[in-house]
Amino acid sequence: MLRFFIPFLAALLPLGALAQAHESPDALVKRIADEVIAVVKSDKDLQAGNSEKVLQLAEQKVLPHFDFTRMTRLAVGRNWSQATPEQREALTKEFRTLLVRTYSTSLSQYRNQKIEVKPLQASPGDEDVVVRTAVIQEGGPQIPIDYRMEKTKDGAWKVYDVVIDGASLVTTYRGSFNDQIQRAGIDGLVKTLQERNRSLQSAKAGAK
Repeated sequence: MLRFFIPFLAALLPLGALAQAHESPDALVKRIADEVIAVVKSDKDLQAGNSEKVLQLAEQKVLPHFDFTRMTRLAVGRNWSQATPEQREALTKEFRTLLVRTYSTSLSQYRNQKIEVKPLQASPGDEDVVVRTAVIQEGGPQIPIDYRMEKTKDGAWKVYDVVIDGASLVTTYRGSFNDQIQRAGIDGLVKTLQERNRSLQSAKAGAK
């Protein structure tokens, strides 16, 4: 269940954010992966799968490094142009919630895996890069996970897609999103995502 194990740690102070603006994306991934793993290893509640603490960890230390608006736009594809501002906001909110819950489930199942970050292959002036990593687990194959990242106007690096063992996250969702829009329109997709998120929330509540 490491499909969406995306170990990032957001800077909590303005000074930290400023430092990240001068940090290469692969160095950022490496540092944050190490720090997040350290947090999980030191917290028995996280290791036991405490859903509230896992969500808190994700919200505070992971999610600020993702561009959820761009991820949603890419996942919705050509249908994005048909959506109203209100529909775009609702889609982004529900897609973000879905990814957060999926990530949190994977994070709660961490069992001493290691993250290897490959050297970045990019030119100094590049503002769109791929950071390649691998999840190394004992007794199992390595899982390649690539992070497509862009440099924002304020100099920070943010993830807009995750490629797991060759499969793009946004491309994978795009197919199912397109099918749902064809059947029930954009509002139908919003409703489907809402129902899926409620189902996941109920499942976690029942597991407590």
